[in-house]
Amino acid sequence: MAWSQSDTIELTCTKKWFETPDSVSFELASKSGETEFQFKPGQFSSLGFDIDGSKAYRAYSISSVPGSKTLKFTVKRVAGGLVSNHIVEQLEVGAQVEALAPLGHFNNIDCQPKNKVLMISAGCGITPVMSMVDQWLVDGADVNIEFLHLAKSKQDAIYFDRLVELNQTVDNFALKMLLEDNSGTDFPQGLINLEWLTSLIPDFHERTVYLCGPTGFMEVVKSSLEQANFDMSEFHQESFTPTDVTVDMEEGVVKVAVPDFGVELDADKGTLLIDALEKGGVPVIAACRSGICGSCKCKVKVGQVGSTSYETLTEEEKANGFVLACSSTIKSDVEVSLN
Repeated sequence: MAWSQSDTIELTCTKKWFETPDSVSFELASKSGETEFQFKPGQFSSLGFDIDGSKAYRAYSISSVPGSKTLKFTVKRVAGGLVSNHIVEQLEVGAQVEALAPLGHFNNIDCQPKNKVLMISAGCGITPVMSMVDQWLVDGADVNIEFLHLAKSKQDAIYFDRLVELNQTVDNFALKMLLEDNSGTDFPQGLINLEWLTSLIPDFHERTVYLCGPTGFMEVVKSSLEQANFDMSEFHQESFTPTDVTVDMEEGVVKVAVPDFGVELDADKGTLLIDALEKGGVPVIAACRSGICGSCKCKVKVGQVGSTSYETLTEEEKANGFVLACSSTIKSDVEVSLN
């Protein structure tokens, strides 16, 4: 099944299990259970969950392969995270989940590889790169795969058993892992840097690199590659991580009006537009909260905002005042429309 960006479909949770003490995987299927889902390996989907009487959306990478009859996701608990904690603690088999069409430029179709690749991940960043790897393996692609994953410990390493199995049974797959606590394993202990990169994957200059993980981790890896004079045209990283939006610290209070929903409220100047809209109960979808998925697109009809991302917006939309609420700070009194 392929669906358009504007479509929302209802899926059913058919399976859920723990990967680590604080992360779970779950599978979603259509009502018939026969729908085959099409997407590009590495893409993400925005999912809507019923929480405390309202719908909350978040974007998660798909870890299954295209053509499967289920969409698989793996979610790690985030301290204070509304949706991640709901998924880990309360999502049940049989629950209904809304899904928006897969999006994202971080995939192995738009980002074509050489015949040698290096997949680098940490934490839940393993999910999109695992989808790419599994697709290459399913297709029998002539791709030599080096897989470098970082985790706190064996117990915290998502897909640990699967990675070890692939390392033992697949000729063109080689696992390298760095653990902060390597107790009970043969893997080295350490944190990522250029020295480790060179030691573990001596031929990384010959490979296409795919990177996903926490923002700070990705910055270190990218900096290390640049320091090594790596050909950055062969470097691809996931970009749907929380965006650092520069907040205008100028004092003052502004009014935010959304006439279509009878909402008018006060907000501090420099507040994220998405925070003000959610405070007013406006039913805006904010899935990735990183300026990538475009789900929080809205039109500023009056007033000014400062935006850091225009992902998915056309030039015509930008000219007509459309912005992404998660990546826009309020600069003056504004009137907003979701249409």
